Amino acid sequence: MLDSFINNGVLSAINYLDFALRMVVALFCGALIGLERERRLKNAGLRTHIIVCMASCLMMIVSKYGFMDIVTMTQYKIQADGSRIAQGVVTAIGFLGAGVIFVKRESVQGLTTAAGLWATVGIGITVGAGMYSIAIFTTIVILVIQWILHNHHSKSHSQSSGVVGCNLTAHGYTFEQFNAYIEGLGAKVRDISIKVDSNNNTIAKMNVIFKADGSTMAQLVDKLQTSGYVDTMEIYPTL
Repeated sequence: MLDSFINNGVLSAINYLDFALRMVVALFCGALIGLERERRLKNAGLRTHIIVCMASCLMMIVSKYGFMDIVTMTQYKIQADGSRIAQGVVTAIGFLGAGVIFVKRESVQGLTTAAGLWATVGIGITVGAGMYSIAIFTTIVILVIQWILHNHHSKSHSQSSGVVGCNLTAHGYTFEQFNAYIEGLGAKVRDISIKVDSNNNTIAKMNVIFKADGSTMAQLVDKLQTSGYVDTMEIYPTL
């Protein structure tokens, strides 16, 4: 009774212990990547990466070994292509990756996390196939890339985009003065809107991209706040 519960007539209890080890390794690899994402306050963090990696590992185990009892029935000429399960897992992860990507004006965020989820699926499948060394190696490489390039990216890439507005009438500015100030910051003006409100005030707004000049976003915001030209602003990184 117990033996029939543990195996399917082809696999032994030792095989299932190996499967359990693969699941543990997948949990460990997924947790490492998820922990790095969670420390950066990403939506897909520790739990998501663990579940994704373990689920893909499980699917790969089923893909490789779940149909062995059927394949051995040669008298029925049954064929089973287990690799199609792995193919389906790679395809299906797209919906989860799309869920962590969002676009806000010129800023696309979540691409790295989505790519990490896709890579985590690959790691889980690799562990499920029993290729422990390459799975662990890939996990370490991804973590090193995330740590090193994130620090480099934060220091070297300071391009930001946003919307800045000015009540020209209230401050007694001309549009030319406001435009000259924004361009003086090295900003690229994408489009401009000018409207007159109910109090007959002329409001100018610009969609701009601030070039990477070494300034941090905090320094840029402080510069805009103290300029006297900017009344409203919405600044975000352009990735």
